[in-house]
Formats: sequence, structure tokens, C-alpha cells
Amino acid sequence: MEFVTSQKGIDFIRSYESLRLKAYDDSTGVWTIGYGHTAGIMPDMTITESQAVDYFKTDLKSFERSVNKYVVVPITQNMFDALVSFTFNLGAGTLKRSTLLKKLNRNDIDGAAAEFDRFIYAGGKIMRGLVRRRAAEKEIFLNGNYLNN
Repeated sequence: MEFVTSQKGIDFIRSYESLRLKAYDDSTGVWTIGYGHTAGIMPDMTITESQAVDYFKTDLKSFERSVNKYVVVPITQNMFDALVSFTFNLGAGTLKRSTLLKKLNRNDIDGAAAEFDRFIYAGGKIMRGLVRRRAAEKEIFLNGNYLNN
């Protein structure tokens, strides 16, 4: 069965990505715009809110495909939403190479959940926003609680 992100999952991701209509450096040298869109973004680029929504929808579908492809064990909707948020933030390659995915695909749910806590760094520094996001993703993953953001 192919999952799609629930509305609660979409709202969660957008709450962490926030809308930026002018390109910005995400603190790691990656130019970003809209709701966390990075492909082809240049400094001084601007977009409309409508373009940001279009980018978000396209990016979301791409990350949904990746999660559906790489997860080979049965999961719940809330687990899927948490994994899409994680992948939206860190990229499909990070998910594919992660111990989180390896543990999940061995049905080690608690072990996989514990791995969220490792992805709290940007530019070699612990980022409070990433600590909050990973804790919230972990709560969604384990308990389906989307309110912890």
C-alpha cells in the first residue's frame, strides 16, 4: 500500500519549514525558499506564495515516494508522516543511508525511534529547532501525537 501524508502531517511539516518568499542560506550554505525548497535556488531569488505551495506539493510527493520505496515493513500512518517530515528536512539520501531506516526495516520500532535523536546537528552544531523537530517527529512516530510542536 502506498501512503500519502495526512493533513496533520502536512500541517506539521509546514509548521517547521515556515514560509519564506525570499531565498535564504539555511545556516549550512544551502539556499532555500518557500517551505524548505532547495532545488535550483539562487541568492536574491524571490517567489510568490502560490509558487511556494507548488514547490511544497512537488517536494512532498518526492519525499513520499522515497519513504514508500525504502520502508519495506508495515508501518502506520503516523510513522509514515514522521518519516516524511524527517526526509523532507534531511533528504532522501539521508533516510536511505540511516540506521533509523535499517532498524525500522528489521522491525525494531523502538530502536528506529531512538535514532531520531541523532539528527539534531547543522553545520556541526546542535540546533534547538532540530532538537524540537526530532522530538516531535519521534512522538508522532511512536504515539501519533501531532501536538508536540
